Amino acid sequence: MRIGLFGINYGACADIRVAAAVARAAESAGFDSIWTGEHVVLPDPQVPPSPVPAEVPFLDPAVSLAALSQHTERILLGTGIIILPQRNPLVLAKEMASVDVVSGGRLLFGVGIGYLEPEFRALGVPFADKGARTVEFLHAIRAMWTEERPAYDGRFVRFSGVNAYPRPLQKPHPPIVFGGHTRAAFGRAVEYAAGWYGFALDPDATQRCMEGLKEASTSHVRGDGLGRLEISITPAPGLPDLETARRYAELGVDRLILLPGAARGDELLEFVAAAGRTLVGRL
Repeated sequence: MRIGLFGINYGACADIRVAAAVARAAESAGFDSIWTGEHVVLPDPQVPPSPVPAEVPFLDPAVSLAALSQHTERILLGTGIIILPQRNPLVLAKEMASVDVVSGGRLLFGVGIGYLEPEFRALGVPFADKGARTVEFLHAIRAMWTEERPAYDGRFVRFSGVNAYPRPLQKPHPPIVFGGHTRAAFGRAVEYAAGWYGFALDPDATQRCMEGLKEASTSHVRGDGLGRLEISITPAPGLPDLETARRYAELGVDRLILLPGAARGDELLEFVAAAGRTLVGRL
């Protein structure tokens, strides 16, 4: 099982000097990936289910990963996740293709539908149709990435007679990872994605989600060429012990994306070093 690191673009890592040091340390320790979070805006004052106060700084995922690609060589660069229905799909296609190009083909394109209604309202995006909007935007992005003459005609987005280069280095396109813990999210992952990402799940919750994914596979047709669905999980904040990590592996989890409980840069570096010693290469 591979080990990733979540939160490379916010909190202490909103300082790119800290983020670069943490990314280099993760690569040296044998982590396979680093992952951004995303909230364009946050409710102020914080109200449930907002995950953090509005004062917590978030770098834009594309900016963060493009910068960190120049401080690393091998580690994969994941968006965990981009809130797809809030974005212009063609602009996002350009941004993510650019990250894939400048990183030498290391992007993992993680997306989700979002859950903070005040964030959608502030951005002028309808909250009610976010699932359908997400699927259309994904089709539009794939068209821009893969079609010789890109075109799409949908309810929320339509275009033709345009093109955009460079295309992503990864072919046919960077791996798509869907987040979310609902039945609809499981269906989207089965149908469209190379991977599924579950966030803040203990082993019991992971098992329930795995059962949901299995059920979704009986009612959703998996896309051509997608292969086996890769499973990534972020456990509760902090460093899981080896026994707990092995429980995730036994459930079929392919990657644990660790969420440090640390707040300062030096604490993040200590966390990465400890995870490298206790987990990397032992699962």
